[in-house]
Amino acid sequence: MQIYLLAVGTRMPAWVKQGYDEYAQRMPPHCKLVLKEILPEKRGKNVRASDLQQREAEKIRQALPAKCHIVALDGLGKIWTTEKLAERLEDWMMQGPDVALIVGGPDGLTKDLINSANEHWSLSNLTFPHPMVRVIVAEQLYRAWTITENHPYHRAG
Repeated sequence: MQIYLLAVGTRMPAWVKQGYDEYAQRMPPHCKLVLKEILPEKRGKNVRASDLQQREAEKIRQALPAKCHIVALDGLGKIWTTEKLAERLEDWMMQGPDVALIVGGPDGLTKDLINSANEHWSLSNLTFPHPMVRVIVAEQLYRAWTITENHPYHRAG
């Protein structure tokens, strides 16, 4: 199984790439984390946010692996503990198909794309900058994997 992180945005600061890579490289081959950057639409005065969202959603759909389990990262999704994420990760690994975690651009994901997802995950009630989401997701997936392996990285309690 591979976990794809489909994130709208390119040309991230060096610290984002470094942070993401640090945790993505720690993931085992049977649970590899792969980043697919989606080119954002150009923002402008005469362009409606909904039009931008729609075009970015189409790019996300085109980048989705075939027959994957889709998890939309959305502020209205469920907030999981790290232990719950570890449970979800185990379930995903047992189900077999690849998993695609989708992160929208500055205007978020379209309702259609959110509704087409198999699951909805919210990282927090807080709003994070999109570049930081990549690092948080990578670290939390690694942490969840270490829980499934009884690795000492995660210290609960």
